[in-house]
Amino acid sequence: MSIDEIRERYSRAGLSETDLNPDPILQFEQWSQDATAAGVFEPGAACLATASRQGEPSARMVLLKGVEEHGFIFFTNYGSPKARDLDDNPRAALVVAWVELARQVRVSGSVVRISREASARYFESRPAGSRLSAWASHQSEVIENRQVLEERMQHFRTRFGDGDIPLPPFWGGYCLSPTQIEFWQGRPDRLNDRLRYRRQAQSQWVVERLEP
Repeated sequence: MSIDEIRERYSRAGLSETDLNPDPILQFEQWSQDATAAGVFEPGAACLATASRQGEPSARMVLLKGVEEHGFIFFTNYGSPKARDLDDNPRAALVVAWVELARQVRVSGSVVRISREASARYFESRPAGSRLSAWASHQSEVIENRQVLEERMQHFRTRFGDGDIPLPPFWGGYCLSPTQIEFWQGRPDRLNDRLRYRRQAQSQWVVERLEP
C-alpha cells in the first residue's frame, strides 16, 4: 500500500470521541505505533518550543526517547540554549507531525529534569559514537571549523579507549508533563478533526472538540 493510500485511509476514517483512549498517553502511543507500522521516517521526531525568561521563543527538532505515565522524554546537553530556557522558564510545547498519515499531536506542559540514574540508563544504550559526541560537542556554541570538533572527538576516543564511556555531567534527560494534548486528524475539505485533552484536578482529563 502506498503512502497516499495510507493517508487517504486515515483521513477518511476521521477521529471521533468514541475512538479515543481515556488516557492521552496511551492514545499517543497508539498513534505512534500506527506511524511506525506505516513506515513513517523518524516517528519520534518532534518540534520542541521553549521561551527564555524574557519571553523570547525558540524551537528546534528533538527525538522523543520515551513516553511514560508522567510525560514525554527527551535528552540534551544541559548547557544548550533549550536547557538554559528550561532552567529559566520550565514550560514547553511539543509538536509531533506524521504528515504521511495527516496526523499531528500538540503537547504543552511543565518540564523537569529526569533522575541521573534514568539518564545514565539511556546513555548506556546509545552507540559508542553517540556517547563520544555527547562529550565532544559544546552544543550550539560557535566553533572555528569542523576540524576542531573532529580533533576533540579523537581526544575522547583516546581518553576512553575500549573502556566505559560514562555519562557526561552536563548531559541528561527531561520530562515534559502535559497539561494539554491535542490530537489532530486531517479530513477532506479541511474540516479536520481536533480533539483536545485538558488535565483537571486529581489528574483527570476532559476531552473537548475544537473547530478546525
